Amino acid sequence: MILYHTGTKEIRNPDIHYGRKNADFGWGFYLTPDRDFTYRWARQNAVVNQYEFDETGLLIHKFARSTDWFQYIFNNRRANDVLTVDVVIGPIANDTIFDTLGILSSGYLKPEEAVKLLMIGPEYTQIAIKTEKALKQLHFIKSETIEGVTSEALKMEQNAYMEDFAREMNRIIEG
Repeated sequence: MILYHTGTKEIRNPDIHYGRKNADFGWGFYLTPDRDFTYRWARQNAVVNQYEFDETGLLIHKFARSTDWFQYIFNNRRANDVLTVDVVIGPIANDTIFDTLGILSSGYLKPEEAVKLLMIGPEYTQIAIKTEKALKQLHFIKSETIEGVTSEALKMEQNAYMEDFAREMNRIIEG
């Protein structure tokens, strides 16, 4: 499997302990198999690292957009990772998850309403390498520095997302 990681520098030897403990899938090294997503969302002067990953012999948990996925992310945002697996694969929670979780924890939204909001927009996959065993099966191929200019297609995608999000929030509010 070919995977991509975008950051500010070349990463030949990733560290699963570097980064936020309360990310979507808990502590780990995050990548995506979606090359187009990687390049479309890269910021100016970003470094895209490319890796080859061998899944053989690893304990992998795969999520789809669902209540289980939401609950796992909800727990991880509180630094409460409950899975003991080598790799987690699943949808990236959209950028509004902080707002959605804030609305949920305020009591304004029910969990099933929050899940509806998180279902909006295109679905992109992320992969979290969570153990040293899995990290040993991730091999650096190359890196590339890119300009990362926001495209019209990305702007259109963001605008469509915001319109859909507002429409769903109005449905929830109106009951």
